Amino acid sequence: MTLATWLTVVTICVLGAMSPGPSLAVVLKQTLTGGRRNGMVTAIAHGLGVGLYAFLSILGLAAIITASPLAFSVLQWGGAAYLAWIGVKGLMAKPQADSPLPDAPTTASAARDGFLIVLLNPKIAVFFLALFSQVVGTETTLVAKMGYAATAMVIDGGWYLFVTWMFSSPRWLHLLRQKGVWFERIFGAVLVGLAGRLVFGILTAKQ
Repeated sequence: MTLATWLTVVTICVLGAMSPGPSLAVVLKQTLTGGRRNGMVTAIAHGLGVGLYAFLSILGLAAIITASPLAFSVLQWGGAAYLAWIGVKGLMAKPQADSPLPDAPTTASAARDGFLIVLLNPKIAVFFLALFSQVVGTETTLVAKMGYAATAMVIDGGWYLFVTWMFSSPRWLHLLRQKGVWFERIFGAVLVGLAGRLVFGILTAKQ
């Protein structure tokens, strides 16, 4: 692993992590409804999922997924269904009688959402396949491969930890909690929209 190659991986992973999408919506939703702790758990679980996906992609899982239309399709539909399920829950959020926020989710649900939003997104496998096919060769050692995967994991988890910290600061959190139910409904609508876009992409690709 050369410094130039590693910096290339770092740059691409940073841009990938910062791209808005369903992961950002899930992290913000957990931060809003469960506070900084839940947001951090979601971010860490998401980073672990990305690291696992990156390592398995290097070992060839991404190639298998992209070579198998059935496996790719199952992951695509599973991801769309999971996004829609989370989104519908947000859209159905109702204000509580004694609190401006809906019931806070558990840390277990935060970890589950953070990990599954990665696992059920086959585009991440394609992303890593495209990235690592440029930097990983037959001469790449196992240590170097683990280093690349760890880089992706740390960058992704670090970015979402920063997002959690920023949006759970007292000033932001007070504003968010005043309109907690409405923000959760907005996040729900975003997730449903993303799920719909994914389904449209699946159906369009099959035509």
